Amino acid sequence: MYETREHLQTLTEIRSLMERSSKFLSLSGLSGVFAGVVALMGAAAVYWRLDLHYTAYTSYDGTQILFSDAKQDIVRFLMLDGFIVLLVALIGGSLFTIRKARKQGMSIWNTTSKRLLQALFTPLLAGGVFCLGLIHHDLIWLVFPATLVFYGLALLSASRYTVRDLHYLGICEIVLGLLSLFLTGYSLLTWAFGFGVLHIVYGMVMYFKYDAKPENETGVI
Repeated sequence: MYETREHLQTLTEIRSLMERSSKFLSLSGLSGVFAGVVALMGAAAVYWRLDLHYTAYTSYDGTQILFSDAKQDIVRFLMLDGFIVLLVALIGGSLFTIRKARKQGMSIWNTTSKRLLQALFTPLLAGGVFCLGLIHHDLIWLVFPATLVFYGLALLSASRYTVRDLHYLGICEIVLGLLSLFLTGYSLLTWAFGFGVLHIVYGMVMYFKYDAKPENETGVI
């Protein structure tokens, strides 16, 4: 009986070592919560800037009646707001992840993390260029669902190198992005829900599932 337990413990340790070598396990749940809060703040800034008439800028019919100067001003604000949200979320997420990696005694920069970043940023860069094309052709209303879809694809791609939970978040983002194509008058709300609420929920699940557990109880599914 004692030998059986010892063998099981050995197998568990071997599995843990294999997972650590093939998956990046230092993603922090607090990173998700932080990104979600920042996204909600960015969406609130857009809502305030558009003077509560956000549907006029996030639907096809609304963008057709905007004057050229007003449209350019709004586009510049949306791009600046999106860039600030992305930058702050990345910086905050990186800091939380680095802190978790140090607690685990793991390196933040290794072969697995490089593969994860490549898998993540390839769809993101493609989506960024795609959205710039939409803006160039005055299809502002399509940018909101496009960001959700491409972000979801990026998460699906990156989930191969980290915890499985990221896979489910990616699916939710894609589904929400596709739905928002048919709810264009509510694009800002769906964007806030996808990047804000879903991130917070995902981050809390990650935190209580992995971060709040002792190191030897943390597992990967």
